[in-house]
Amino acid sequence: MSRITRAFANRKAFIPFVTGGDPDIETTEKLVLAMAEAGADLIEIGIPFSDPVAEGVVIQEADERALRGGCTTDKLFEMIIQIRQKTDVPLLFMTYLNPIFTYGKEKFLSRCAECGIDGLIVPDMPFEEKDELADVCELHGIDLISMIAPTSQERITMIAKEARGFIYCVSSLGVTGVRSEITTDLGKMVQKVREVTGVPCAIGFGISTPEQAGSMALLADGVIVGSAIVKLVAKFGKDSVEPVLDYVRSMKKGIDDAVKNKS
Repeated sequence: MSRITRAFANRKAFIPFVTGGDPDIETTEKLVLAMAEAGADLIEIGIPFSDPVAEGVVIQEADERALRGGCTTDKLFEMIIQIRQKTDVPLLFMTYLNPIFTYGKEKFLSRCAECGIDGLIVPDMPFEEKDELADVCELHGIDLISMIAPTSQERITMIAKEARGFIYCVSSLGVTGVRSEITTDLGKMVQKVREVTGVPCAIGFGISTPEQAGSMALLADGVIVGSAIVKLVAKFGKDSVEPVLDYVRSMKKGIDDAVKNKS
């Protein structure tokens, strides 16, 4: 059983996101370890990129800070090696096709496996083009995470049948960012997935409060939160570890309380 599969076994998973290298590599390493300590079940690390088409302004600005600070993919690989000596929490890279192909897809996936990355999220890769990476991901034991969105409609079944690790359910149209209200019929989206596969579903985009996290956890198997955490990093910089640790604890408690009250 993979680390990702174990993370979803018998519980609702909380999946926080941070931008790698924001405000610097050393702080990112501390943030990842703190989030694991606070109860994160998987952790998503964004590789900073100059054209992050799926990201809203909060994560765009984090990418710019990280790139200005000198963050590179190789520096993130070295950071993952250090993290892997201290925690077994599943780690995911979120990146785009350009950085992977610029690095070299074989070399990139090989390094992911060597360093201890468990899964890869590539928002600008359509499902129909997944063969560009699927074989090399499988070769190196990396789960290529499929995404579905409110516009996926009849494609949901097709995507779900071939999903690995978990399915990233995008809650709202548009880019990442905190939303006061999520109006998509996510229950229907998740139900479509569950008609064809037992692969877990995690909902992301727009979630920022413990109450929202609890509500989403009742619909799916996991909750992904990015922009709210990146905003804390932007506000506190190198002193963001404690605020992020407290935030992750509150979100994890929101999920656990919702599940407990439902049962």
